[in-house]
Amino acid sequence: MTPDLPAPLPRAPRTRQVDPADASAFDAAIAEGAEIIRAGGLVAFPTETVYGLGANALDAAAVARIYRAKGRPAFNPIIVHIADASALRLVAREVPPMAEALARAFWPGPLTLVLPRAPHLPDAVSAGLDAVGVRVPAHPVARALIERSGVPIAAPSANPYSRVSPTTAAHVIAQLGDAVDLVLDGGACRVGIESTVVDVTGPRPILLRPGGVSRDEVERVVGPVERPAVVATGDAPRPAPGMVDRHYAPQAQLVGFRAWQRAEVWGRIAAMVGSGRRVGVVAFNVAGSPATCPIAMPVDPEGYARALYATLHTLDREGCTVAFVEVLPTGGEWEAILDRLRRAGLDRSADG
Repeated sequence: MTPDLPAPLPRAPRTRQVDPADASAFDAAIAEGAEIIRAGGLVAFPTETVYGLGANALDAAAVARIYRAKGRPAFNPIIVHIADASALRLVAREVPPMAEALARAFWPGPLTLVLPRAPHLPDAVSAGLDAVGVRVPAHPVARALIERSGVPIAAPSANPYSRVSPTTAAHVIAQLGDAVDLVLDGGACRVGIESTVVDVTGPRPILLRPGGVSRDEVERVVGPVERPAVVATGDAPRPAPGMVDRHYAPQAQLVGFRAWQRAEVWGRIAAMVGSGRRVGVVAFNVAGSPATCPIAMPVDPEGYARALYATLHTLDREGCTVAFVEVLPTGGEWEAILDRLRRAGLDRSADG
């Protein structure tokens, strides 16, 4: 009888370093990526938020490859990336004044606008809905790739569905391997969490997903934003990505604790490590922690967001089965971070 063999590691895809300071190498890498996009292939590329898995948004077969590579369910739409606001007419049937105001304020940047979908966009991009999410990324690699490709690029995060989003090329390679035709390595992402998604198809703006632009910043431009009146469940199409309950999740169970509980939690961790478990702790202060993988986080929301996904990837890489996460402040710029941790499975009632 043949013994069971470990599953083979994914083969690494072609990778190109892309640094705008090296003009010749930058142009060659962008040209290679654009050729793959036009031919119906998949290119992973950096944005200011996370790495995206890009394909020609006008090519239904290419978009289908994204879904297969990620194991992404058909009910989850994909954001379309364009080079600048003048390209909106390629993907949107109409652009309301509210959308124009938000685009002027935040593009290029981490804001996605949900707009009436142009009829020639494949249904798969929008999960069959009559609206599509669109944004102009701020990262020079993303902008150059879109411009050189000459087509809008559909791109969700470059990771298996429901797992932790990638903020470095190494995260992409470790998770997707050669399911990607090319990885453009532009270093670590500056924002570190996904874009804010605002639905502007109706009379009032609706915040579908908090992200790199805060609710307060959006409201300063268009007034109060609402929450979705109905939240889709099961296999019903979502109006935006990142709206399922379990998403952005590491392998480890995440257990919340407050700073005043530190001594008690350190004791629990010591007992768990003593029994042979690999345990992480994610907190503002990890001094004296007996955890296998103690990670000190920035105290400001911008720095915390930038470090969040890299931290969750570290927990996975270190084989942690549980991680204790210090409870964060609420509201303001922490809203998007709290959303990601909740969807990643943070549970204050878990018993570890």
